[in-house]
Amino acid sequence: MRVLILGGGALGRSIAEALKGEFDVVIVEKDEIRARTLEESGFHVVQGDFSYTATLLKAGIEKSELVVMTTMNVDTIKKTIYVIRTNNKDVPIMTVLPDDIGLDELTESIKESFEADVKVDYAISPRTALKNALIDMVKQIGEKKNVNLLVKKLLELKNEGDSLLIAMHDNPDPDSLASAAALSVIAQTLGFKTKIVHGGEITHHENRAFINLLGIDVTRISRGSYEIRRYPFIALVDCQPNGNITILESLDYERIKIIIDHHQILQHLPDIIPEDAFLDIRPEVNSASSILVEYLRGLNIPISPSLATALFYGIYVDTKRFSKLSPVDLKAIEFLAGKVDYELLDKIEHPDISTETAEILARAIMHRKIYKNVIISNVGFITNRDALAEAADFLLRLEGITTVLVFGIVDDKIEISARTRDVRVNIGAVLKEAFGELGSGGGHARAGGARIHLGIFKLAKDKNSLLRLVEEAVTERFLEALKVKES
Repeated sequence: MRVLILGGGALGRSIAEALKGEFDVVIVEKDEIRARTLEESGFHVVQGDFSYTATLLKAGIEKSELVVMTTMNVDTIKKTIYVIRTNNKDVPIMTVLPDDIGLDELTESIKESFEADVKVDYAISPRTALKNALIDMVKQIGEKKNVNLLVKKLLELKNEGDSLLIAMHDNPDPDSLASAAALSVIAQTLGFKTKIVHGGEITHHENRAFINLLGIDVTRISRGSYEIRRYPFIALVDCQPNGNITILESLDYERIKIIIDHHQILQHLPDIIPEDAFLDIRPEVNSASSILVEYLRGLNIPISPSLATALFYGIYVDTKRFSKLSPVDLKAIEFLAGKVDYELLDKIEHPDISTETAEILARAIMHRKIYKNVIISNVGFITNRDALAEAADFLLRLEGITTVLVFGIVDDKIEISARTRDVRVNIGAVLKEAFGELGSGGGHARAGGARIHLGIFKLAKDKNSLLRLVEEAVTERFLEALKVKES
């Protein structure tokens, strides 16, 4: 992609350095000495005032695919945007704005000054950027709080003994099994010997296949057995000491040092376990596996394909096929998506999810972009067009989302599937308006599809460039037909 960076100061140079090699970058710089310095550093530089038509034409504004403005002078920004749009009405424009002016205000000011309607695609203010960066950092610190406390507790226990019994409820499901396996990996990393146990039968064929195919080592034990008594510490996953776990006697409760669960906390729990026990019980999270993924991610512990597959499937089952997801669940799925062994997943024989469907669903989640209450997701190169509809159906279940479009490239065509539950939107008509001229598009009020031959997009120099160009075109046309502004 050809990127025009207007301004070669500290910001412009740092952006150019970050994009160098991956993009065709041209810097426009007014100062002659600075322009020469940039040129000597290996950048393609055009020296001149970028608010003048002649300079922009010299820089190739008509061939540019993105313009990035780095000046904070509002008058220069306004004039330059007008000149850009005079010479290239379609190129996306990204600009920095002072904190006291918004994008709508800027657009209106340009209209008043130059009597022209112009479009500015992206704008960011330093204060907003700093605020978002700080919020992201606070969230990251918050995510690591619980895992840091878990590690602290395990290290305390390590001073007294190196054996940990990990107990699940009597009839463990994939979420319990995967969570126990993940906790075992964490504990073993810190030098513990671990054993995963349960008290009941595992009879469901999918759960038995889950254990066998993923190599999870579990042992069935009985109440009061020696296996329980010989372990100095007990950890409970996906359960709390109640009727769902019958192997523990009241005397065993004093050795419960760790409880990780996502069900409602028992009111009498503080009365029956040691007060120094580590507790991470989150009813707002829909899967214990998601909590364990957060730990593994925070500790940077390598995850084997079998463990990633176990955790992915555990989340899938406990979130009712990904239909009920908290932010923690979503982050866990995104983290696991590239690590899952989809052949193993397919062999577990769940009839509702094939190998490629699972992969496309993971991509749809990971690559989703949200525009107000609309999701657009690019799943890349695929062979199974039908999986697009399943991915769109799933994304439409996310809270606050009313319209979804999922697209991928199959052979030499862009395949598109869309869904809506917004009563004001006829999605078939929207798809026809957005893509009918380029190929075919239509459907019903709530569901529809479109197909576009790649055509000119095939000129892209590589697959990544092709995907970016397709995504920009599909997103712009769909949002325009929906009358939703990109943000």
